Amino acid sequence: MRGKIALITGATSGIGNEVAKKLATVGTNLILTGRREKRLESIKLSLEKEYGIEVQTLCFDVRNFKEVKKYINQITSKHIDFLINNAGLAMGLSSIEDGKIDHWESMIDTNIKGILYVSKCVIPLMTKHSHIVNIGSIAGKEVYANGNVYCGTKHMVDALNKAFRIDLAKKGIKVSAIHPGAVDTEFSTVRFEGDKERADKVYLGFENLLPVDVAESVFWVLNQPKHVNINDLVIMPTAQPNASTILRNIGL
Repeated sequence: MRGKIALITGATSGIGNEVAKKLATVGTNLILTGRREKRLESIKLSLEKEYGIEVQTLCFDVRNFKEVKKYINQITSKHIDFLINNAGLAMGLSSIEDGKIDHWESMIDTNIKGILYVSKCVIPLMTKHSHIVNIGSIAGKEVYANGNVYCGTKHMVDALNKAFRIDLAKKGIKVSAIHPGAVDTEFSTVRFEGDKERADKVYLGFENLLPVDVAESVFWVLNQPKHVNINDLVIMPTAQPNASTILRNIGL
């Protein structure tokens, strides 16, 4: 994987940031995208200094196709080996009748359109043995109470992953999805619009996944032999047997 080039969306924190660090350790050059320019630049300088790799940063919003196209066209390399579609979010935790339209639109635009927009622009830069990894969620496998639209968007990610796999097989491009359960990132803080106290309660009383756990899974998927494709991988905390059940304070 040394010398190859990976583009990672949502790389400023959480899973995306840990995937960037993991790939950097083996000498993969990086193209990191996100909406927080200062944080992108800080990550770039840190990874270049520590690992001696090349890092390009692109500050744009995956929800805006014109921006996506503009910045992908600025990529200095004309070949991408790995695309990690990581950017995604949840907004709110409400029943359908109480849901906020702006929350729905933000989730649909980020979780669905974002993957489509970025993939459409990056796939022409990919060749045989390139690899797309879509970061989904257990919410794309099961629906839980008050998760309605978020679960719907992640089910769409699951469907798109299967469709990508079929459409791109003839080009020799691998396509995989990784669906994590509860991971302690900024996810819940964003979902609850900055209410850190409420977000922290999501992870109380059990050992949740960490972003590095998911990053290790991404690395394993990317590091398979050329003839092996991992279509679909679900990774859960031991204490979370399904989307809506978390066993708290029982010492697992």
